[in-house]
Amino acid sequence: MDKDINIKVKVWRQNGPKEKGHFETYPLENISQGSSFLEMLDILNEQLINEGKEPVVFDHDCREGICGMCSLYINGHPHGPDQGITTCQLHMRRFDDGDTITVEPWRSAGFPIIKDLMVDRSAFDKIIQAGGYVSVNTGGVPDANAIPIPRDDAEMAMDAAACIGCGACVAACKNGSAMLFVSAKVSQLALLPQGRVERKQRAKAMLGKMDELGFGNCTNTGACEVECPKNISITNIARLNREFLRAKFAD
Repeated sequence: MDKDINIKVKVWRQNGPKEKGHFETYPLENISQGSSFLEMLDILNEQLINEGKEPVVFDHDCREGICGMCSLYINGHPHGPDQGITTCQLHMRRFDDGDTITVEPWRSAGFPIIKDLMVDRSAFDKIIQAGGYVSVNTGGVPDANAIPIPRDDAEMAMDAAACIGCGACVAACKNGSAMLFVSAKVSQLALLPQGRVERKQRAKAMLGKMDELGFGNCTNTGACEVECPKNISITNIARLNREFLRAKFAD
């Protein structure tokens, strides 16, 4: 049975990308363990507004684990201590009475802070744009089974396509690498016949844009896979490396 708990929330406050940030700690009383983490932050902001203080800025949208915008670094984990969930799916029953919960933004050169806990993740959009479009001529709308695809390939492509681009992989990586994200987006197309027309330039262009935007290199520690809310496999990184090498040798 859920109960009410008293906690302290240690939150990163920063007015902008060029400002110096700092932590501030706020006490909260009678927080239901049945509430979500974002609902707890809503309560915190109501308290701050009532006290005449600036509310904490954080990002969110669907609050259903779909969009990944609720990107928070909680007690040393992207999206919090649970695995396979986004922040909005984290509930306060994961915390105990008297806990101090540390909440930070994503930390990466590729994700500059906008304010407080909100970061600019448009770098991911630029990487996707660098990959271009699928230009294979399919004519009219084909039947679902008009292009035969092996079951294993179709399932791996769907698993890769589950990536929501939240950036947890970058936040978890000690180098701030975006390799898991890029590999998922490359894999979902490289595994299907429709995506093979541009496969050579896609891998090179997306990796080049990733490096240009300040993301680090992958050292295969696996932290990205562990913290990914959609359980994207690092086997996609091996596929991305193969795609890149294939493109380089084809030049």
